[in-house]
Amino acid sequence: MKSDATKKTKKAEAVKGAKTHPLIRGARMTEKSALGAEKGIYTFNVMPDATKSEIKKAIKMLYGVTPTKVAMTQITPKFIFRRGVLGRKSGGKKAVVYLKKGETITFV
Repeated sequence: MKSDATKKTKKAEAVKGAKTHPLIRGARMTEKSALGAEKGIYTFNVMPDATKSEIKKAIKMLYGVTPTKVAMTQITPKFIFRRGVLGRKSGGKKAVVYLKKGETITFV
């Protein structure tokens, strides 16, 4: 059996290898964003107080590509019923990042 210490160090190494930024929560993986990625358009979940210029700088720092345009969209919270109980999907903010032709971002 592996000890808990080795399991924790492997998890820590995996987290260290991931590219992160405080403003970018992660890539938004949907059918629509997958189709856009083929054209050089990438979608990210971002912090609600992030601005376009901050997102441009963060993408350049993380992935080494220069965005030509950034579009921001507010995601409204939605109320849903699940198993007869009223729930709420949290809203947020997403950024659509447009890159030059030939530039790509690879996600692990």
